[in-house]
Amino acid sequence: MPDVTFYPEWILALILGAAVGSFLNVVIHRLPLGESVVHPRSRCPSCHTMIAWYDNLPILSWLLLRGRCRACGVSISPRYLLVEVFTAMIALALCVRFGLTLAFALYFAFACALLAVAYIDLDHQIIPDRISLPGIVVGLAFSVTGGWPAMTDALAGALLGGGILLAVAWTYERLTGVEGMGGGDVKLLALIGAFLGWRGVLLTLLLGSLLGSAIGVTLMLARGADRKLAIPFGPFLSLGALATLFWGDSIVRWYISYAGWAGY
Repeated sequence: MPDVTFYPEWILALILGAAVGSFLNVVIHRLPLGESVVHPRSRCPSCHTMIAWYDNLPILSWLLLRGRCRACGVSISPRYLLVEVFTAMIALALCVRFGLTLAFALYFAFACALLAVAYIDLDHQIIPDRISLPGIVVGLAFSVTGGWPAMTDALAGALLGGGILLAVAWTYERLTGVEGMGGGDVKLLALIGAFLGWRGVLLTLLLGSLLGSAIGVTLMLARGADRKLAIPFGPFLSLGALATLFWGDSIVRWYISYAGWAGY
């Protein structure tokens, strides 16, 4: 049997992640509607009954109630459970990598912002400035404290991230007369650049574009739609950024070794 050590802080990270995931569900639902994410307490989206604390335990309550409201019996989307599970797993992965440090806290906040943006963009095709703009400031401030990336790299990443998509959006609209990308995507990539640096921006954009293109083409073929089918780009940028955060170095090393093997 392999020797597997499970540290107490990993359990703490899982609990913290699940709890924050529960709060993210509130943010995802209320923020685009202009509602407070603090008041009132959590309530059933169907009957609006306030949810008791014992029915609001992250992950456990959804499973014990079998995804239904105790008051009205209406089914509650499994997405609430998925967000809590995803957030808990992200917290665990970051804790394993960084420990319970300042880097863990800031990269966890970054990952939570990406997760919230992905779901909000899927639902409403908007990326709230209330997430992107403060996130850019936090990312740049973290680099000043000596975090990764370095301050110049973070600043270059934010400028490059916003500049690339701004140039692409302007060029696309000039050539086609159709707005192909919103300002929210520009600010989101600037946020990603502030946390991952300019190299992270390029890899994020590559991964997000590849994934977005694959899914976009599949949807167009399945629905018989044309290139004007509106597909939010935020979720793909978010997935690309998370992949870059966790596996960016490995992806680059794989590509370099593959290019060398192929003779490029």
